Amino acid sequence: MTKPDLIYETIILGSGPAGLTAAIYAARSRCCPLLIHGRQPGGQLTTTTAVDNFPGFAAGIEGPELMEQMRLQAERFGTNFVEGEVTKVDLQERPFRIWLGEELYRCLSLVISTGASPKLLGLGNEESLYGRGVSVCATCDGFFYRDREVVVVGGGDTAMEEAVFLTRFASKVTVVHRRESLRATPVLAERALTNKAIHFIWDAELSEIVADTSGVTGVKIKNLKTAEESELTCDGVFIAIGHQPNTALFEGQLEMDNEGYLLTKNGTETNVTGVFAAGDVQDQQFRQAVTAAGTGCMAAIQAERFLDDLPYDASLSCQKGVCKTKD
Repeated sequence: MTKPDLIYETIILGSGPAGLTAAIYAARSRCCPLLIHGRQPGGQLTTTTAVDNFPGFAAGIEGPELMEQMRLQAERFGTNFVEGEVTKVDLQERPFRIWLGEELYRCLSLVISTGASPKLLGLGNEESLYGRGVSVCATCDGFFYRDREVVVVGGGDTAMEEAVFLTRFASKVTVVHRRESLRATPVLAERALTNKAIHFIWDAELSEIVADTSGVTGVKIKNLKTAEESELTCDGVFIAIGHQPNTALFEGQLEMDNEGYLLTKNGTETNVTGVFAAGDVQDQQFRQAVTAAGTGCMAAIQAERFLDDLPYDASLSCQKGVCKTKD
């Protein structure tokens, strides 16, 4: 079904901290932005148990609860929500066009906050153990492993940063890497290799994450040269083999870096005027809920300023954030 007579002033793609913050700000300044979310409303935080580093919650807050509160706040100010997977976008024509299957939506400004998905090992129980011993973010979860033993999987910059960070809390950090040398830049590699709290298992991969009803209890490790398997007791597994930005829809339309992250300038502006990017979809360095929320705020404010400067066509009548083509 198409809605050819409706043109939203702002559409937001994604409902993580960036998208919901953008919705809150857009709704407060211009009524009724439309937020489209996919199969995981709330983004990665809905798979996180305790969030202790989001400002304003002295006792911490559960990830799903935080995202639900942000959604309710956006709803209170008039944000409209639509659930569905965006199948195609056209940013060459104005208004911009967005399809959910056969359903077409149009907008004058677009905020992209589709996030990035962590790359996983392909083991069957990884996702089910999120928050119970498996993590993809040491900065987020390292505090919970004070005086415990953890395993970090990976050999690049992210893995070494995670390993070094975890030594602040964990009693022992073991890095498991598929090769016999690190892929990390020399400075980061040296920092990890000279840290006495970090131990390395080379030429190996995780073949299984061992767990009981309380969570992770250990890992099984396969030597890639000898095929021998061994078991290592641990309390947590940090998967640090990279992220994949959710930007496939925008290939050929928006500028990206070599990893597929959207390139922004002057805050959250993309190379297409009126299109803004916020959160992990354009940030491969920090990937924190609070930084995502900050860029969501920036994107909404920049979208508002863009709309204020638009010479509205006389054929459109706009009220409460929705434009309707005149008959």
